[in-house]
This record gives sequence, structure tokens and C-alpha cells, in this order.
Amino acid sequence: MSDVFEKGLADIKKYDSNPDEALVKALAKNYALVMGNKDASSVACSDPAEKATVRDNFLKKKLGLSMDDSDLDAAVEEACKTMSGDRMKSRLTMYYLLTKKFGKESVFV
Repeated sequence: MSDVFEKGLADIKKYDSNPDEALVKALAKNYALVMGNKDASSVACSDPAEKATVRDNFLKKKLGLSMDDSDLDAAVEEACKTMSGDRMKSRLTMYYLLTKKFGKESVFV
């Protein structure tokens, strides 16, 4: 299995004791290039522009969500709080948590 998958799965297990490995594998495959870039592989929750990017590019474009921005922003903030113990918040883990929250696994698997 790929290094991106293994690292992603290990990180996700901090938040989901029984992760959906098929989803992790699909996310790792889809975002392997991003995860290979040290700067892009994490989400800076302290940066409003970064959170807006997650909202616009992942939640709206990739997952196809059309809720109000305030609802989507709240979901991103919730994921940030869930991951608050990690200084570097893995983009793969955040995408996993958000995909599960909205029940959008079918986008990837």
C-alpha cells in the first residue's frame, strides 16, 4: 500500500477507531500529489483563506454541497476543532472527516 495511504490511515485512526479503509484509499489516491507537497498536505485552520479554500474547493466543488457558506464554514470549523490536538492538520484527515460528516463517501468509492 502507498505511503500516503498508510500515513493517512494512521492519522485518521486518531479520530475514527474503525475507519472506512476504502474511503481512505480512494482519498489517498485522489490527493496523492497534494499530500506529497509538505505545504499543501496540511490545513492551516488559523487562516480564514485556507478554510474558505476547503469550503469552496472540497465541500462545494468536490462533494457537490450547496448549503449556505455559514453551514459549510461551521463544518470546517468543527473538523478543525476535532483535530485541534494536531499542530499540523492533515488535509487527507480533514477531507475524510468532512466526507463522512456529509455522507458523501459515494463521491470517492
